Amino acid sequence: MQVFRHIPQSQQPAIALAIGNFDGMHLGHQALLKRLIKVANAKNLTPAVMTFEPHPREFFTPLNAPSRLCNLREKLEYFIEAGVQKTFVCAFNQRFSAISAQAFMDEILRKKLQVSTILVGEDFRFGTKRTGTVTDFKANQFDLIDFAPVNFANERISSTRVRDALSYGNLQLASELLGRAYSISGKVVHGAKRGRELGFPTANIHIKHERPALTGVYAVKLSAAQFQGRQLDGLQAVANLGVRPTIAGVPKLSLEVHILDFNADLYGRHVHVEFLHKIRDEMKFSGLDALKAQIAQDIVVARDYFNKQDVKN
Repeated sequence: MQVFRHIPQSQQPAIALAIGNFDGMHLGHQALLKRLIKVANAKNLTPAVMTFEPHPREFFTPLNAPSRLCNLREKLEYFIEAGVQKTFVCAFNQRFSAISAQAFMDEILRKKLQVSTILVGEDFRFGTKRTGTVTDFKANQFDLIDFAPVNFANERISSTRVRDALSYGNLQLASELLGRAYSISGKVVHGAKRGRELGFPTANIHIKHERPALTGVYAVKLSAAQFQGRQLDGLQAVANLGVRPTIAGVPKLSLEVHILDFNADLYGRHVHVEFLHKIRDEMKFSGLDALKAQIAQDIVVARDYFNKQDVKN
């Protein structure tokens, strides 16, 4: 897949273009991209996506912006899996936000990107002050497919609904809306080795977004590609996502994963962590001894969860 961090100035082959934030890649997003691939193949067009970085609400209202469900790399990985051939990542800044709806259609979509068919959600808005609607696409003679919402349990599937489920610890509902377990990917980096000192070594995973959709302690599974010539797939683990309130110093968001019955070095590896069961909220303890005792108990709870899952399967 080709990734463009700017709008190409030269003309491109005609494309079918899906536009949106695609945060989380839930079942609604997946259905839209499936339709994109089907339409592009039928019309002999290149399937392409336009998305935005940062999220527009992070630009306009950074203090009240929604939590991130996935970072840009994760989003691009989902696009590749769906069969998208080109992705245009638009830097959402003052200049981009000032483009009128008409200029967006004329100069960017038609002139520079050679868009033949557009696929968007039926409530999609665009252009300065969100003045453009799907009606404008139709009025400007674009072949438009305005995609109806996908429902689950008689309610619309949306990124907001996924965020709400995660914030309440309802991982089952989140997985049903996503069509998979919620996950976070990132690179394993060196930390303060605090977990090792406590007797529970952890893989410290770099988090690119400072406002995750969930925090706390979870039973998770970790996977890593190209580790000593093999794929690590679904290693059982306990993860803490939060600011470690018991540890002195400046609070900093971290994702620490203690892999059960595993002691190899994962530094520098890009790993994938699936959140399967919430054990508890993050807590502040009276000292390191109390924290150590709780971690041991968390591991007992996680093992019990995985054992029960093995019995079910």
